[in-house]
Amino acid sequence: MPDKGARTRRKITHAALQLFSIKGYFHTSISDILNATALTKGGLYCHFNSKEDIWYAVYDEAVGIWRDIVFEDMRGIENPLNRIDRTCDNVLQRYLAEDTFDGGCFFVNMLVELSGQSASMSRHIRKGFIGFSKLFQSWLAEAEQCGLLRQGLDFKDVANFLVIALNGAATLYVSSRDKTVLQQTAGQLQFYIQQLQST
Repeated sequence: MPDKGARTRRKITHAALQLFSIKGYFHTSISDILNATALTKGGLYCHFNSKEDIWYAVYDEAVGIWRDIVFEDMRGIENPLNRIDRTCDNVLQRYLAEDTFDGGCFFVNMLVELSGQSASMSRHIRKGFIGFSKLFQSWLAEAEQCGLLRQGLDFKDVANFLVIALNGAATLYVSSRDKTVLQQTAGQLQFYIQQLQST
């Protein structure tokens, strides 16, 4: 069982995650976080040196939540193309459609807000998107080794397209809350992945 300090740190992180997701980083004040956690300034600053430090902890927490949802049922999927398809579907139908974070996709929201405002924080988010693309690239390379792909594919282009499509769907969904956006994107990506296969 975590000690009191770890529980308090987690309480701050959870509260700030929802606040940043709904209000944005710059529109969330330390007072907002104090009100959400019922802590004093001294109590909060025992655990974090600044709001930016809280953001980095929040980012790590959000990544953990995202991974648990998106990769939960991956272990039993041997076909790498099926793995890609399931991952895309999980992002759309389980992570986004279930409104995991109140304000929509935390990562897309933060990247839009922080770009041009904080080079280090936006770079941190972009690294996550690049890592996601590289995972898809590794699965495509695995699919090629298994003879599952048609010839001449640029794995980086394919993987980047998938990430861009998922992020585009996230943006449209949060602006409309229309789940048909997610369903249509899932269907189109499934069709696209099928077209990658060797005949």
